[in-house]
Amino acid sequence: MSASLEQRLRALEDADAIRALKARYLEACDRKDLKAFRASFADGKVDIDYGAIGRFDSADALAAVYQKMACHPHMVEMHHGMNPQIEVLDETRARGKWSLHYFLINTETRGLTQLAGYYEDEYEKRAGAWKIVRTKFVPTSTLALDIGAGNVKALFAGSAPPAA
Repeated sequence: MSASLEQRLRALEDADAIRALKARYLEACDRKDLKAFRASFADGKVDIDYGAIGRFDSADALAAVYQKMACHPHMVEMHHGMNPQIEVLDETRARGKWSLHYFLINTETRGLTQLAGYYEDEYEKRAGAWKIVRTKFVPTSTLALDIGAGNVKALFAGSAPPAA
């Protein structure tokens, strides 16, 4: 049985709301907006696997690490999420896959990092708003450079970054 026009319209609106959620999350990362960063995730138990950064079962635990690692003026970041593939499963559940291009200039250590990969996300609509309940980032290419002392030195070039 095919979906009704109302169901199809709701699925399109839900997919658009999920794209907006991810855009707010990525912008919050760049702007060091801890409140908006945290608000992207559901309350309670979540499953966040950010590889070398860590694995978290609550958004608050991730937000604490994010604040400690990234919320500094010397950490100049750019998160570009692209190629969203959103699948709305029903009225309250969806999943998505996103490409990420990440660029960091650490003005304190004179380091530069370029990272590419993809997110595998799951979303739930709670109290009328879509939230991330599960996310995993899979790196596909990483380049870390030391740009200090007038020369450039490669620190790492490969797929997954080394563990911190």
